[in-house]
Amino acid sequence: MKPARLRSLSSAGGIALLLTGCLTIPPRPVEADGTYCHRVGKVSRQKLTCTVDLVPPASVEAGAKLFVAVPDAATLYILRSGRADGPNRVPVSIDGGRPTVTIPVSLMRVRLPPGEHELALDWEGKRVLRTINSRAGAVNFIEIDASVWAWAASYGWSEVDAKDVRGKAVKAKLIADLDLRSTPAPRK
Repeated sequence: MKPARLRSLSSAGGIALLLTGCLTIPPRPVEADGTYCHRVGKVSRQKLTCTVDLVPPASVEAGAKLFVAVPDAATLYILRSGRADGPNRVPVSIDGGRPTVTIPVSLMRVRLPPGEHELALDWEGKRVLRTINSRAGAVNFIEIDASVWAWAASYGWSEVDAKDVRGKAVKAKLIADLDLRSTPAPRK
């Protein structure tokens, strides 16, 4: 390749890299009341979608995003990575417990006792169930898959590869850090 062509391509690549940084939406700060709100895009008139519960402190979020296993529990990360699935809040519950309301670009870390567990997400009167089998010392990921149109939305569970999802999980806001090790798994 000719040196002039190589310089042109290098310059174009560098400019593209800089522009990608400009297009990245910086994370919003946690609200004064301890909740977190997501806005689609940078336009200030767009509606915010906020968590119902308080989010974990930054130190807990930093530790969670190391994706470290613990020997006596299974660690499950539930990711909702869709940036544009609107102002929808989607409740997620584990083993019939209290639901955690997810928002776009959010992450939950859940420590579970080894065994079989039932995940449920509820949207507009429909419940989507997923059974997972967890083992002690494992780190697993599952993603909430969104299909959103102007007239309707639907949500479901999607299997993801841990290598592929970590990058998206790091960019998401940790909205819940649950330890369910003392809660027995439901009997099947």
